[in-house]
Amino acid sequence: MQTQPPLSPPRRYAGFDGCPGGWVRAIWDGHGTLELARIGRLEESFSGDPAFACAALDIPIGLPERVGAGGRAPERLVRPLLGMRQSSVFSVPSRAAVAAGIGEGTGADAGQQEGALYAAACAAARATSDPPRAVSKQCFHIFPKIAEADRLLRARPELRARLVECHPEVSFQAMQGHALAEPKKVKSAPYALGLALRIGLLAGAGLPTEALTASTARMLRVGLDDLIDASACAWTAWRVAHGTALCFPDPPETDAFGLRIAIRA
Repeated sequence: MQTQPPLSPPRRYAGFDGCPGGWVRAIWDGHGTLELARIGRLEESFSGDPAFACAALDIPIGLPERVGAGGRAPERLVRPLLGMRQSSVFSVPSRAAVAAGIGEGTGADAGQQEGALYAAACAAARATSDPPRAVSKQCFHIFPKIAEADRLLRARPELRARLVECHPEVSFQAMQGHALAEPKKVKSAPYALGLALRIGLLAGAGLPTEALTASTARMLRVGLDDLIDASACAWTAWRVAHGTALCFPDPPETDAFGLRIAIRA
C-alpha cells in the first residue's frame, strides 16, 4: 500500500490594524473564508509554529536614526499616490523620538503625563531630523504600537520576512488603480459612501465581505473602518506571499537593527 503524503496546512494571510486596547486581526485563506477578531497583543498571533504564510501590519516598521523632510522614504513615495487621502500617511520620526515618547530608558511609567512624553518625543524628533521637525499628535498616539511591533521583530528575526508594513489606503489605491475619492470618515464620524467603496473594492479583490458590517464591529467593540482596514492588510499579505505586491521603496531600506523600511501594497 502506498503511503499518502501528509496534507500541507492551508495557507493563511493575516492583516492587523491597531484599535484602542489592541489590534483588529483579519485572517484570509485566499478564497472564501475571512476570520475577524480583536486581540490584545501582536505576539498572541505569532507563538508556536508559523501561523501565517504572511502578515501585514498597518503600523510603521523600521525606525531610522535620522529623518529628512517628509519622514521616511515609504511615506514620501506613497503620498503622491493618494490624492486627497495623503494626510492619512504620517511622517514617522526617528527611533530616538519613539523611545522618548514611550518613556523608554527614563524610568517613566504609564502614569507619566502624556504632555511630558509628547514634549520629550518632539525634542528628540527635532534633534534627529533635518530640517528639525516635531511629531504630529496622531503619530505620537501610535508610538506604543510602533514600539510593540519593533520589539517583536527585534526579538524574533525569523518573522521579518513574513511580517511586513502596509498602509490600507495605499492598498486600496492599488486595488482601484487610482486614489480613492471618498474618505472613510468625515469630521471623525464614519462615512457610509467611503466605507461602502472600500468594501466593494475588497469584494472585487476576492475577499468575502459578508462579515464587514456594523453589527460585527459592535460585537468586537471596534470600528467598521478597523475591520475594513485589517481586511485590506490581509489582501496585501496575500500579495506579498505571492510575489505580486508593490514595494515602496523597492528594494526596501533597513534600519540599524536590520528591520526593513518599506510599505507594501
